[in-house]
Amino acid sequence: MSFIPFIVLWCLLAFTVLALFVWRKIVASKEDDNLHVLDGSSVAKSSEQVVVAQKLDVIDHWGKVVTIVVVVYGVILAGAYVWQSWVQNTHPGA
Repeated sequence: MSFIPFIVLWCLLAFTVLALFVWRKIVASKEDDNLHVLDGSSVAKSSEQVVVAQKLDVIDHWGKVVTIVVVVYGVILAGAYVWQSWVQNTHPGA
C-alpha cells in the first residue's frame, strides 16, 4: 500500500494551517490595541476594530479546527505506517 496520496493530503492540510497563520498575522497587523477615548473619530476607529476582531475570531476558529485535523490525521497516518511496517516484517512472504 502506498502512503503517497495520504502524505500529500496531510501536507496540503499542514500548508493550510501555515496559510491561516500568515493570514492571521496580516489581519492582526491592522489591529490597534490602544483605546482612543478623546479622539473625535473614536466611533469609526472602534467599528473598524470590531471588524478586525471578528475576522480574527473566524481565522482563529478555523485555525484551531484545521490544526486538530492535521494532528489527528498525522497520528493516524503514522500509526498506519508503523502497523504496515510491522505486518510486513512479521510476515516477510506476504
